[in-house]
Amino acid sequence: MAHAGTAHRYSKRLIAFEHSPSTNTSSNDALNTILYIGGLTDGLLTIPYPTTIAATLPPSWVLAELLLSSSYKGWGVSSLARDARELGECVQYFKNLRPGKKVVLLGHSTGCQDIMEYLVGKDSEKRPGIDGAILQGGVSDREAWADMLTEGEEKDAYNAIIEKAEEMLNEGKGKEVMEAHMVSKELGAPMTAYRTYSLLAPGADDDYFSTDLCDNHLATTFGSIPKSTPVCFLLGDEDPFVPASVDKAALLKRWTRIIREGGGVVDDEDGGLIPGGHHAFDTDPEEVVQDLVKRVCGFVVGLEKNNQWGSAGSRL
Repeated sequence: MAHAGTAHRYSKRLIAFEHSPSTNTSSNDALNTILYIGGLTDGLLTIPYPTTIAATLPPSWVLAELLLSSSYKGWGVSSLARDARELGECVQYFKNLRPGKKVVLLGHSTGCQDIMEYLVGKDSEKRPGIDGAILQGGVSDREAWADMLTEGEEKDAYNAIIEKAEEMLNEGKGKEVMEAHMVSKELGAPMTAYRTYSLLAPGADDDYFSTDLCDNHLATTFGSIPKSTPVCFLLGDEDPFVPASVDKAALLKRWTRIIREGGGVVDDEDGGLIPGGHHAFDTDPEEVVQDLVKRVCGFVVGLEKNNQWGSAGSRL
């Protein structure tokens, strides 16, 4: 299937593919931009719903999908810190291209971790500001993997992988590729000791969305999101990567509370659980996908009209 759009080279080796607007606009400079960041193994057009969002956005908005060094099979030898640096280059590119217009980040799966790193990670204060963040399918990799392991031997092997990765890190070998293990084999990419540990160990760099993190820890992450960046949480209520024992609605409420206690802003009018939604919405009925699309469109329309939401998430 052909997709009309524009390829923007935002750095020497990386591009963002901007879907052609659904309707004619008076000027390319008048457009606000959603930058979509995929998850592990994703690249351009690998997840269908961003294309649907792009075709449904109001005339003043466009959506561009990003290529990062971590796209496709690059994630296993990369890091959230590198993703955040590259995201900063892309945000600045579109800010320069369209001065005074809004830039929103839409993350899918590990793209949500990228957004969190961008907003609250090391050197976040030096990065270009964004006007909003949509976190779709933000899940814990370590909890998802641990939840899938049912046999004692599998769990022992899993724990041994984490121990080996930590050992290599302590020996200064974090950038070395580990011997293939269950995660790298399943996801089809080589993994460094650093990325293995970061994805699978409690409290490691990728560990933003685990349900067992205490409030004090979350206050340093969700609680540090700037008030100038309204947040919208979206999560399919049948997302299989959230353990079945977890109350998804309560989880979103907890993250929302932590953000507001830190002075941040959450849109819970458009955000929340999406009935019937799975992780990537790629096999879901059309009405479920359209619910997701409607919520994204509602969030950006609210940003454009009101700039922010009140403490209860209602539009001002």
